[in-house]
Amino acid sequence: MKKIKVMTVFGTRPEAIKMAPLVKALEATEWCETQVAVTGQHREMLDQVLEVFAIKPAYDLAIMKAGQTIEEITTRILSKFGAVLEEAQPDLVLVHGDTTTAFAAGLSAFYRQIPVGHVEAGLRTWDLAQPFPEEANRQLIDVFAQLYFAPTQQSRDNLLKEGKKAAGIFVTGNTAIDAMGYTVAARPQLTAAAWAPGRKVAGAPKILVTMHRRENLGEPMAQVFRALRQVLAEQPEARVVFPMHKNPAVRKLAQEILGDLDQVELIEPLDVVAFQNLMAECQLVLTDSGGLQEEAPGLGVPVLVLRETTERPEGVQAGTVRLVGTEETAVYQAVTAMLTDEAAYHKMAHAANPYGDGTASQRIVAAIAYHFGLVSTRPADFTF
Repeated sequence: MKKIKVMTVFGTRPEAIKMAPLVKALEATEWCETQVAVTGQHREMLDQVLEVFAIKPAYDLAIMKAGQTIEEITTRILSKFGAVLEEAQPDLVLVHGDTTTAFAAGLSAFYRQIPVGHVEAGLRTWDLAQPFPEEANRQLIDVFAQLYFAPTQQSRDNLLKEGKKAAGIFVTGNTAIDAMGYTVAARPQLTAAAWAPGRKVAGAPKILVTMHRRENLGEPMAQVFRALRQVLAEQPEARVVFPMHKNPAVRKLAQEILGDLDQVELIEPLDVVAFQNLMAECQLVLTDSGGLQEEAPGLGVPVLVLRETTERPEGVQAGTVRLVGTEETAVYQAVTAMLTDEAAYHKMAHAANPYGDGTASQRIVAAIAYHFGLVSTRPADFTF
């Protein structure tokens, strides 16, 4: 039997984490020839994930340059990825989510009339500025994709509203939950030295913070950090750990506003195993990330989202996450409530996670097999 060539493409740390279990699931089949291409949109952080999951790309575009713009990322991927497709001749190209890598690689495949499958399709805020440029990227990918792997029923409904054909949409759950089966399934005890060598903070961290969104750079981020200062002044037992993004603007603000506090640990980015096990130890997550809105609830950790909108409303509806924005008073009040109101905290921590059951990758593999006529039965949708 001639094998189906499926190429997975990713370039950032979040993409790699969510695509890794799918790569492993594809490699376990007998009918698939799995090809992995990376763009290196994030370099060091991407390589960490590849090492953890023992994935060796067949193609590495290595586009990363200091201070690169969105236009440069897009054009470098378009100029290089075409040659990869010409050589590899895949039957299907899988892209993930909403990154510039996903958009540009998918567009390149579309130009060569190679079918594109979109993992984590159908997420929407309906506001092209929130988040930027991710909302535009995912909408555009869903214009030229042929297969849509929607994580939830709501994502499926979004695609149907846009006129996408139901036959090409599969509700799978999110592969982020699958990835945690590799990283925190055994819930190893994480020692302090593993996440902050030479740390200054005594006691286990209670609050995990991540911020990096373009729209939050500057005053919005400063307001969040000032709110944290106020919380820590009033809650002397509270501890914060902040793995800082590589963006110099993020680091400068964090150092200026939080760097002098003994209750705060500003650390380098962690590999996925250390990070997710650190998250499992924490009481609360503050983030403007999308993926953490899915991952933290799977560990029973409430999430306060430092954004005005989210493309993942299912978590808000289920009660696992709460939108708080970046205004100083609102952030201060929300964090304080989570640290002092036991009933409110318990309600969020014990809400069911709507994003998956750990088998999304298997559903995607089954959907691909169905699409290519290798099986006659359409896989059942994930339901929450």
